Formats: sequence, C-alpha cells, structure tokens
Amino acid sequence: MRYDTPGLERWNSRAYDSSFGYVSTQGAPLVDLLDPQPGERVLDLGCGTGVLTAQIAFRGAEVLGIDGSTPMIEKALAQNPGINFIVGDAHDFTVARPYDAVFSNAALHWMSRDPDAVISCVRDALLPGGRFVAEMGGAGNCAELTTAMLTAWREHGLREPELPWYFPSPAEYARRLEAGGFVVRLLEYFDRPTPLEECPGGAADWVRMFASSALDGLAPNMVEPLLRRVNELAAPALRRESGWMADYVRLRFAAVRR
Repeated sequence: MRYDTPGLERWNSRAYDSSFGYVSTQGAPLVDLLDPQPGERVLDLGCGTGVLTAQIAFRGAEVLGIDGSTPMIEKALAQNPGINFIVGDAHDFTVARPYDAVFSNAALHWMSRDPDAVISCVRDALLPGGRFVAEMGGAGNCAELTTAMLTAWREHGLREPELPWYFPSPAEYARRLEAGGFVVRLLEYFDRPTPLEECPGGAADWVRMFASSALDGLAPNMVEPLLRRVNELAAPALRRESGWMADYVRLRFAAVRR
C-alpha cells in the first residue's frame, strides 16, 4: 500500500527482515487466527517482504500480497516464487474477484491518511461473510519511544516531528469497523513488550527504521546528538540488562463482512 508516509520508499528491505524480523515472527499467531483453508482466496494487506504471505500460501490458500513499498514487493517476489505480489494503495484499491479473507499484520497503523477508506476498500474486496483478520498498533503503542523522541526534539529547539502512525483505541476501531459494514467477532488489546534484539543502537535504531521521516531536513551534525539524547531519555523505561525493549501495545481483531 502507498501509505503516504514520508520515507517509506527508502525502507531497507534487508534491514527490515534481519533487524526487525520480530514483525513477522510475532505475526505467526495471527495466521493461526486467520486459519486459512486450502482453496481459499486471501489478500495480505501491507505484506512487506511476504514472510507471512508465504505462511498463508503454505496452508493451501491462494494469496495475493499488496504493499506500498516497491523495494518490499521486489524482495517478496524474489523470495517467494509462485506467489503473487503487487504494489498498491490501501486507501484506494480494487480487486477483480472478491476474496474469502483479508489479512493484515503490523501495517494498518501506517495507513493513517484515511482509516475509513481502508476499511471500505477491504469490505469491497471481500465476499459477503468474508473475514477481516488483522493486528496493528493500538492506543499507547510506543508511548515511551515517542515521548523520548518528542522531548529530544524540543530540547534541541526543533519543531516536534509529525509522527506517521495511527494507533486507535479498541472502542474507536470497533466503531469504524461497524460503521464500515463489519460485525466484530473478536477484539483483543494487550501489551506486548518486544526485545529489540538486533538494535545495538537501542531506541536510536528504532527511530532510524520506523520514524526516519523525522530526520529529514536535519543538519547532518545534529542527527547523532539528537539520537543519543533519545536513547538517554528512553533508557530508564526501555533498557534492561538483557537489552532494549520496545513498548508495544497491540490491537488484534477478527471481523466479518455483513
């Protein structure tokens, strides 16, 4: 999907898989919740490099992966021969033939321009009774990380960066789903502290990966001091003896098209 997130096209697909592989690893239970059946048609919305798309296909479903990042789709195609992937816009996509299910992991919170348009497109892509199974960041997701970021920017006399995410409360997103033509069957909202095992630079590495647009336009000699300050501010809450943690809060749901 083209999420209108500054810098999304610059995402390094190799770094995404190697350093942030937990995005896919933590999505495995979501595939179990989807429970794809042989012969079903499934659309993976915001598929990234296709790791979970391949898991869905392995279970016998016919699956299409869609993502807004051309490098991600190129890598998905290279790594998963025989599976279909395309570049597309989550806010404005159509399908030639409706699907049995739409699946999305760790992607809906990037589709911040118009969440209702995304839900509408998902509904139109589904057969009546088709299911929408997804997990995204929920209200409070990355609160310590983003507070450290915003504080560091203020301390350096910079305007607070506009953050590219949409982290709704359970009630808010349930209302959107119901207004968009879905019946919510399951909704879970939970903390999921996640080790940043491959982030030797701590919170700074997380900023470089997921909030790189905040660094756009900064003087080169300012970036490293700014990110060091992010680490200093985030460390009391997120640094453990075992390493850095991300303070993730997740919203997981299963809904059915009316």
